[in-house]
Amino acid sequence: MPLVNMKPLLRDAMDNGYAVAAFNLVDYNTTKAMVKAAEELNAPVICQTSAKTIKYFSHKEIVSWVRTVAEDSPVPVVLHLDHCKDIAMIEACAKAGWTSIMIDASELPFEQNLTESLKVREIAEKYGVGMEAELGQIMGVEDDEHVAEEDSVLTDPADAKRFCDALDLSAFACAVGTAHGFYRGEPVVDFDRIAAINAATRTPMALHGGTGLSDETFAKAIARGSAKINISTNLKHVWVKSFVDYHLANPKDFEPLRVGDAQYQACKAMFHGFIEKFGGKDRGPAFLNKLPKAA
Repeated sequence: MPLVNMKPLLRDAMDNGYAVAAFNLVDYNTTKAMVKAAEELNAPVICQTSAKTIKYFSHKEIVSWVRTVAEDSPVPVVLHLDHCKDIAMIEACAKAGWTSIMIDASELPFEQNLTESLKVREIAEKYGVGMEAELGQIMGVEDDEHVAEEDSVLTDPADAKRFCDALDLSAFACAVGTAHGFYRGEPVVDFDRIAAINAATRTPMALHGGTGLSDETFAKAIARGSAKINISTNLKHVWVKSFVDYHLANPKDFEPLRVGDAQYQACKAMFHGFIEKFGGKDRGPAFLNKLPKAA
C-alpha cells in the first residue's frame, strides 16, 4: 500500500496505548527486513533515515527502497526523516516522498528553536506530511553529534505546551532522561515528566534513545503517552555482528547472498521483538480500517 502519514498513526497509538517502532534503516536489506517483520505481526512500522544515510546514498535511492517494499505490503509503513538540522534537506525529503519530517533545532534557545520549527511546519503543510520537532537536549551521540550528560537539558512541561500548541506536531521529541547510543550504567528516566508533558500537550511523544532500555521502562513510557520509540544503535550492532558471526562460522563461504541473508534474518528477528514489545502486534489492520476510503 502507499506510504502513510505519521500523524494519524501516532494519534491512534497514543489513544490505544501502544507505540510504533521506528528503526533507522541501514540499507535496502534492513528496509526489507523491517517491513517483513511488521507484516508477520500485522503491525505498523516507521522506517527512519538519518541525514548522513541520505547523504551517503541519495533521496532517490532511499525512497525507492521503501516504496518498493511498502507498495505490496498490507501494513502501514511511514518513511520518516530523523534528526535533521538542514531545512533544504528537509524540504528535499518531503518533495521526494517522505511522509514525515523532523527538524532538530533543540540546541537553540526556545524562541529560535520555535522560529526554525515553524519554517518546517510550512514545509509539512505544503507537502501534506507529518512533522516531528524537538525541545530539550537529549544526551548521547546522534548522527555524529555529541551531547554530554552535563549539557543535556530536560524538557519543561510548560515550555512543551507552548511549543506544541504553536506547531501542531505529529510527534514531539523531548528530553526525559533517555540517551542516544548505548547506556553506561542504568538510565534514569523521568516518568513523571513524561506524564506531565503528555498531559500538557496531548501530542504523541517520540521516545529517543530506545536502545538498551528495559521492558519495564518501555511499558511505563508507553502507558504515559510515548507513541513512537526510536531504535538505531541496536540495529547497527546487529547488522555488523551478524555479518561477522556468519563469516567466523563459515570462513570459506564468500557467497554474498548467504551473508546478506544472515544479516536479514538477524535484523528481522530484532525488529520482530521490538514491534511486539511495544504493543504493535495486530494494530495495523485496525488503524487502516479507520482511514478514509479512496473514492
